[in-house]
Order: sequence, then C-alpha cells, then structure tokens
Amino acid sequence: MTNLLVGLAILLGIVGTIVPILPGALLVAGAVVVWAFLTGGTTAWLVAIAAVGIIALGQFLKYLIPGKQLKATGVPNWVLFVGALVGIVGFFVVPVIGLILGFVLGVFLAEAARLRTFQDAWPTTLQAMKSAGWSVLIEFGSAVLAASVWVGGLVAV
Repeated sequence: MTNLLVGLAILLGIVGTIVPILPGALLVAGAVVVWAFLTGGTTAWLVAIAAVGIIALGQFLKYLIPGKQLKATGVPNWVLFVGALVGIVGFFVVPVIGLILGFVLGVFLAEAARLRTFQDAWPTTLQAMKSAGWSVLIEFGSAVLAASVWVGGLVAV
C-alpha cells in the first residue's frame, strides 16, 4: 500500500511539472524520501539520494539554461521581473494556465514599453516563451528520471 501511495504522489509530482499548481519535482523528491524512510535499508536510501540529486540538478539547470538563453538575446532582468509579477497575478486570475499566460503577457508589455513598439517586443517575447518551455522540460525530465530511479529501487528492494 505504501508503494502505491508513493507512486501516486510521484505521478502527481510529474503532472505538477507541467501544470503549475503543485510543486512538481520537489513533490517527487519528497515522495521518494518518504518511501526510503518507510522502507528502510541502504538500497532505499541510496535510491533516495540519487533521486534527490537528480531533482536538485534539474532545479539548478531549469534556471541556468533558460537564463543564459535570455541573457544572450539581451533581455534585461527587470523585464523578466515584470513577467514574473504579472505571472503571479495571472496564476490567481486564470487558474492553472494563468502563470504562463501572465509571464508571457508581462514580458511582452515590458518589452513593448522598453522598445516602444509591439512589433519589436515580439522576438523577445518568443525567446522568453522558448526559455520558459525549456525550464518546464528540464524539470519534467528530472522528475521522470528520478521516478525511474525509484522504480528501479522498487525492483532492487
């Protein structure tokens, strides 16, 4: 029964990497640690350490890689900050997808104000959308990889 509940929590965490309501990959890591605690033994803890390490690396890369892409295209930090603020507002206004919509809208409006035309703001907004997509993909990949390590741990234990 424990494995089933942990598996459901991991599945929910994987879904949370795509749907920004749940903590996503952090839920996967937490579920694997709870499993290791309940299961006990060296193998279970090695699986938990590996899964947490994968999630930690994913969390680091999900900010590093998109951030470098945005820096390379010349997007100022304050534009990203405006996008983040509007994204937070969007999260509460439009459930589930409001965070993403708000971020894109915030970046677009901030760039339009900075560059003084909507047309010039569009390429930067597209780059911000690509970077956000990479961020989600990296977190999703790390969560799936950590879940795979857990499944391997189930077989080994």
